Amino acid sequence: MKRILFYVTIMFASINLWAQPVIIQSSGWMECAYVKWEPVAGADSYNVYYTGGTFTNQIIDTQLIRNYGSYYRADVLGLAPGTYTIKVVPVTGGVEGTPSVSNNITVSAHDRNGFAFEGGRIPGAYNLNGTLKANAVVLYITQNNKNTVSMNVTGATVNPCVGLQTILDGFKKGLDTRPLSVRLIGNITDLNYMLNGDIVIENKNNINSSITFEGVGSDALVNGWGVRVKKGSNIEIRNLGFMLTNASEGDNVGLQQDNDHIWVHNCDMFYGAAGGDADQAKGDGALDCKRSTYVTMSYNHFWDTGKSNLLGLSESGPGLYATYHHNWYDHSDSRHPRVRTYSAHVYNNYFDGNSKYGAGSTMASSLFLEGNYFRNCKYPMLISQQGTDIYNGSVGTFSGEEGGIIKAFNNVMSGQTRYVPYDATNYPVQFDAYEVTTRSQTVPSSITALLGGTSYNNFDTNPTLYVNSLVVDDPTVAKDKVIAFSGRVGGGDISWTFNNAVDDPSSTVNTGLAALLNNYSSGIVSIQGDAPSTTSSQTLIIPNNNDQTVLSGAMTDMVFTWGGTATDVTVTGLPSNGIDFVKDMTARTVTVSGTPTGDVTFTVTTSGPTGTPVSGSGTIATTNVPNGDEIHNFTLQTLNSTFYTFTSCNMNSTAGSTTYDGLTLTARMKVESATNVSYTTPDVSTLTLVFDPTFSGTIKLDNVSYTASNGVVIIPSVPAGAHAITKGSVANLFYIKTEYTALGVGEINNSPKLTLYPNPVTNELNITTSNSSSIEKVAVYNLLGQLVKNANGDIRTIDMSDLNTGTYFVKVYTNQGIIDRKIIKR
Repeated sequence: MKRILFYVTIMFASINLWAQPVIIQSSGWMECAYVKWEPVAGADSYNVYYTGGTFTNQIIDTQLIRNYGSYYRADVLGLAPGTYTIKVVPVTGGVEGTPSVSNNITVSAHDRNGFAFEGGRIPGAYNLNGTLKANAVVLYITQNNKNTVSMNVTGATVNPCVGLQTILDGFKKGLDTRPLSVRLIGNITDLNYMLNGDIVIENKNNINSSITFEGVGSDALVNGWGVRVKKGSNIEIRNLGFMLTNASEGDNVGLQQDNDHIWVHNCDMFYGAAGGDADQAKGDGALDCKRSTYVTMSYNHFWDTGKSNLLGLSESGPGLYATYHHNWYDHSDSRHPRVRTYSAHVYNNYFDGNSKYGAGSTMASSLFLEGNYFRNCKYPMLISQQGTDIYNGSVGTFSGEEGGIIKAFNNVMSGQTRYVPYDATNYPVQFDAYEVTTRSQTVPSSITALLGGTSYNNFDTNPTLYVNSLVVDDPTVAKDKVIAFSGRVGGGDISWTFNNAVDDPSSTVNTGLAALLNNYSSGIVSIQGDAPSTTSSQTLIIPNNNDQTVLSGAMTDMVFTWGGTATDVTVTGLPSNGIDFVKDMTARTVTVSGTPTGDVTFTVTTSGPTGTPVSGSGTIATTNVPNGDEIHNFTLQTLNSTFYTFTSCNMNSTAGSTTYDGLTLTARMKVESATNVSYTTPDVSTLTLVFDPTFSGTIKLDNVSYTASNGVVIIPSVPAGAHAITKGSVANLFYIKTEYTALGVGEINNSPKLTLYPNPVTNELNITTSNSSSIEKVAVYNLLGQLVKNANGDIRTIDMSDLNTGTYFVKVYTNQGIIDRKIIKR
C-alpha cells in the first residue's frame, strides 16, 4: 500500500512538473515588457526569464512577479529597445517545470528630449539605452515592507538604514554615488516615517549621484502622500500614479528647491486631498517646480487636476530652464504651466477640455509654445494683465503680476473662447502671444509685456540649447502619441471616461472620478518573495519640524517621543555645532535644541527587548548672513577649501603669473571638461574669477557662459543658492572671490536696540525699539535687493501677508541710525 501511495505521489508531482503555464497576454512598452499567465495548479512559485539583445534566459527579480488571483503578471524593467521573448517556468518543490515562451515582444525607447538632459546629463539610474547603469542598486518597496525594508548606505549616520525615508535620508548626504532605483509595487499608503506627509529625495546636488523613483507595471500608486525633491541632481520620477495627496506642501510631486537635471515622466496625476482654500478642492498642485532648473516633465497624464504645473516662485536670473512635452492635460483646469521668470519650452502637449486656461506667462518669463493641440481649452495662452487676461474688464487670472512674453508656432486650436495673437494693426498691445511663421524666427525686442515692459529672451534660438535643432511632431501626430503613451504602462489600471459636454467647461470636482479614487483597492493578492512584515511594537513619533532652516538665533525645539516596547533611544550625530539634546526617560522624549553654528544632521533610534527598532532623523540647516567675502587663492590654498568644493579638478604643474587685488598669483587650476567647482551662497553675491591675463574665452556659471576681459570675469547679482563653475573654454584659474552684495550684512555702530517678531512671520511683523529711539521709515527688500515695501513714519507693524514665501531684509531708519534685520516669510 505504501508503495502504491509513493507511486501516486510521484505521478502527481510529475503531472505538476509537466503542467505548462498558459500565457494570456504579453506586450512591450517603453524600455520594459510584461507577461500575464494563468496559474498552474500545484506550482509553489515561478521563475521568469527574458531573451533579447545581449541577454539569453536572463532571470528577473522575484519581486517583479505578482499574483492577481485569476492570473499572474511579471514585468521586466530596464530593457534596451528591441525584440524580446519572455519565458515563464512554474516551480514545484524547488524544481522547475515545463516552461511557456511568449511571442516576440517589441520594446520601444523613452523620449529623452528636454532640458533635463542638458550637458549630456542622464537623470536617474538608467543609461540612455534604458538599461541600468553600472553598479546600480535596486530597492523594492511594497505595502508590506515599506517601513521595514533595510539597506546599507555609504555615509549614513546609522547603518543599516531601516524604512524608505530613512534610506533616502542616507542618500541625501551625497556620499553614496551608486545609481539607485527605488521600485514601488502596488498601492502604497502613508509610511510611518515621512517628512510633513512627503517622501523627500535629496543627494546634495552631487553630479555623480543618480536616483530613479519608479513604479512597477500598470498599478503602482502613491496613495495619500507626496514626493518632494530638494537639493537633488540627476533625479528621475516615472511610472507612478499619485492620488489623494495629503501633505503639508500639498503637491503630488514638488520640485521644491535647489534642484537640477530632473525628469518627471509617464505619471498619472489624480486629485489630491482637498485643501482649506476655495481653489484647493482638487488638491493643491499636481506637479510644481520651484527654484530648480534643467527640468523636463513629459508624457504625464493629468486627470481633471485643478492646478497642474506651477513653474517658479520668486527666483530670478539667467539659467532657469524647463521643458513640458507630450503631456495630456485631460480636462484639467489651469497652469499648463503657469510660469514665473523661467524660460519654458512647451511643445506637443494635448490640451483636452480645459475649463480655465492653458499656459500662462508672468513675471518676465519667456514661453515657447509649439506643436500643441488645443481642444476646447477656454483660453489657450495668457499673458498676465494684458490681452484676454483682462478682456472685457476682467481683473486678471494672475492676481496683478507683471507679464512675460509667449512665442507661438504651429499650434492647432478648436473650441477656444478667446485667443488673440499679436497684430501690429489691431492688437499691438492687448495680445496673448506673438505668433511666428518659422520656429527659428526671433521675437523683436520691441514686443514687450504691457505690465513690466519685458521682452522675449529668444532662448529657443540659442544654438547651444536643444530647442534650436529639435524636430517637433505635427500637432495631430502629437495628440495621438500623447493618448497612446502618456501615464503609466498601458495607460494605468484606473479608467475613467469624461463627458466632454459637461466636463469641458466645469472646474468642479468630478464626483464619479473622486468616488473611484476614494474606493480604490489594489488587485494584487501577493508579491512573490514579499513576506508580510511583523508590525514593530517599538514606536517613534517624529515631529513635523524635524527639517529646519535657521536664519539666525536658536532653532525651534524638536521633540521625538518613543513608545511601545521601546525602553530607550540612542541619538547619533549630537552634540554638534551648537545643537544638543535632552532625554527624558519618564516622558520618553528626546528634545533637540540649541543655536546652530553650522549644518547638523542626527538620528534617533529606539531600542528594547522586543520589537523592531525604529529610526527617525532631523536636519538643521543654517543660512546666516555671511560675515565676509569667500576668497580662494590657489597660490596659497591649492585645492583646499571649506567653502568651495572641487570635483575632478587638477592643478597645472606649470606656474603662471598675474596680479589681482595687490596679490601676486602663480599657482593655477586647470579648467577642463570634467572640472566642477560647486558652492552655496546664503545671499546675493558677486563672483570674480581671475585667469591668465591674456585669456579672453568663456567660463560657465550654472551652465551660462560669461566672457573674460583681460583675464577677469565678474558676474554680478548671483542669486542665493547652490552654484557650479564649469568649463566654457580651456583655461587656467588663479583666484575666486564671492563677494556678498545683499542688503543688511550688519548693523551700524552705536545702533539702537531693535526687535522684529515673530520671525519667521506669516502675517504681521512687529517692531520694537529702545525707549529713546523713534522710527522714521521702514523698507523691505527681497534677496535681489528690490524694494517690495516702503512705509514712512513711526511704523510699529508691517503687513507681510501679501509677500511670497522666502527671505527678506528689513531696513529700519531711526533717529539714532539705521538697522538691518533678516527675516523669513512663511
